[in-house]
Amino acid sequence: MRRSLTNIATWSCFTVLLLLIIAFGGGTGSAAQLTAALSILALAVHAVIALGWVEATVFAAICLTVTFVMENIGVLTGFPFGRYTFIVGRDMPHIGVIPMIVGPLYFGMGYASWVIASLLIGFRVERPQSVYALIAVPLISAFVMTQWDVVMDPSASTLSGAWIWYNSGGYFGVPLSNFLGWLLVTWLYFQGFAIYSYKRRRHDAYPLFYRLFWSLPILLYLAAGLCRLPPLLASDSTLVDAAGHIWSAADIRETAVIAMLFTMVPTSLLALLRLVGPEGCRLSRKG
Repeated sequence: MRRSLTNIATWSCFTVLLLLIIAFGGGTGSAAQLTAALSILALAVHAVIALGWVEATVFAAICLTVTFVMENIGVLTGFPFGRYTFIVGRDMPHIGVIPMIVGPLYFGMGYASWVIASLLIGFRVERPQSVYALIAVPLISAFVMTQWDVVMDPSASTLSGAWIWYNSGGYFGVPLSNFLGWLLVTWLYFQGFAIYSYKRRRHDAYPLFYRLFWSLPILLYLAAGLCRLPPLLASDSTLVDAAGHIWSAADIRETAVIAMLFTMVPTSLLALLRLVGPEGCRLSRKG
């Protein structure tokens, strides 16, 4: 009875968190920042339970190191993302010239992307057991992670003004180099963790959990896409980016939803279907 009540309370809190992400995740205000912090905390706890504190810590360390090194290089040199600078978080602590919040966001969405890619490649989250998995899981994880940026970046850099692109770009002011940079940076830390965990493949396997447990990071990833729906209700306006290009706010919002519906949504649904399918059932602790 006590366990059932605990499960109900846990899922009630998680449902509230999902609703908060969908409602406020598309903004940059205090509600959005609190929601992001809670989401990162939930994903960090999930990672520790799923991977163990040692591998979860290593994942975070590799992610944060690569992220802050490459983001600092990016702002100072323009490689690999293009010429940009952060506006959000000027009053926050910085690592170099990068607001500290950037790293945890990479970690949270990166962990969710790793879980999704692992399910897409092999039905379960485990250390790479073959050279195929060693290469495939980091590569797919990088694409899953970059899908989020494809949905998020135009709104964040124009409507929200979280950062600006000095030379603009064809995707509502965002250049192609940004997304290629995301692929590179996220692949680097995913590949780094894959190599580390591959060397530990002879250790005891990760514990098997209920399918609902593994659905948590997938649903958080999906909610990070669905948060682009409420802004559709906002009125239109015109925006001018740093390069002087004029954009329609309504067009940016609608394009974000279109991109989300045909990238993050099918990716999330496919991962969930892999999780609840026959192989996923067999590999979970309980159906």
